[in-house]
Amino acid sequence: MNDPGSITLRALKMFIDVYETQNFSVIARREGISASQVSRVIQQLEDALGQQLFYRNTRAIIPTESAHLFIEHARMMTGQIEEARVELLERTLEPSGLVRINAPVFFGQRHIAPWLAGLSERFPRLLIDLTQTDDYIDPHRDAADLLFRIGPLTDSSFQARVFGVQRYHLAASPAYLARYGTPHSPADIHQHQCLVYRGSSGPNRWLLKSPGGEWVHYAIAPLLTSNNAETLLIAALNGMGIVLFPDWLINDRLKTGELVRLLPESEASIRTEPLYIAAIYPHTRHQPLNVRVVIDYFIEVFGEPLYWQN
Repeated sequence: MNDPGSITLRALKMFIDVYETQNFSVIARREGISASQVSRVIQQLEDALGQQLFYRNTRAIIPTESAHLFIEHARMMTGQIEEARVELLERTLEPSGLVRINAPVFFGQRHIAPWLAGLSERFPRLLIDLTQTDDYIDPHRDAADLLFRIGPLTDSSFQARVFGVQRYHLAASPAYLARYGTPHSPADIHQHQCLVYRGSSGPNRWLLKSPGGEWVHYAIAPLLTSNNAETLLIAALNGMGIVLFPDWLINDRLKTGELVRLLPESEASIRTEPLYIAAIYPHTRHQPLNVRVVIDYFIEVFGEPLYWQN
């Protein structure tokens, strides 16, 4: 009776080597053992599998059809064991060296930069390189180990850890509302002074919907457009008009009363699909330790729900 439990990691690795070289003597010299010992290990593996893996003669070692079928399984098993070994080893190591982080400009200023001191204190041997840009970054080609991005998750070539969903609010200052009045329905928006963010694809659309309803695009004639969110926020705080901004940018102003949320019974957004706040990194069989600890740290920092949504 065959005993699958007798298949060892050493036997799998030796099978892979013999399959690739088709030579017992080459493997024997590499391992510092005799060719007969290599042959014996392969024979034991064949006994455990109940299949002949190689045809042997005086001139060649030829893989059988069973060997062709088994090779990918052997490679997968040895790869998984090596991956587990590395991951377990890394848990005993301290993160160190450079980790290159890329983040959107204002999100990075508001919710990445303030927490870097704590990250450095926790992992003192970690060197941090933070680049802030709203441009598209491809971590396969650009110098980035980890990207914080906000948007739909559509690119399957990256791995992503989602922290939460970005929410939007319409808001204006008390001074603006005292002067121009408060909109009571989405249809009132076009009568008001609107301050609109302009990205690389043009001015943001303003979308509103009732709970369970469909998104409706409300056309507006902006009093001010800008590609700088801080400029629009300052203008809104000074009573110039209404903004449609993400919660992470204005929730602190809503809490202090410097801005007032408008039409709270309606959901607001600039896109019809959900916009996720996520950490994105290239697909790898084994997530680098430095990347993993940064993601884990910000999972802890951001919390659930996200701390600015409390």
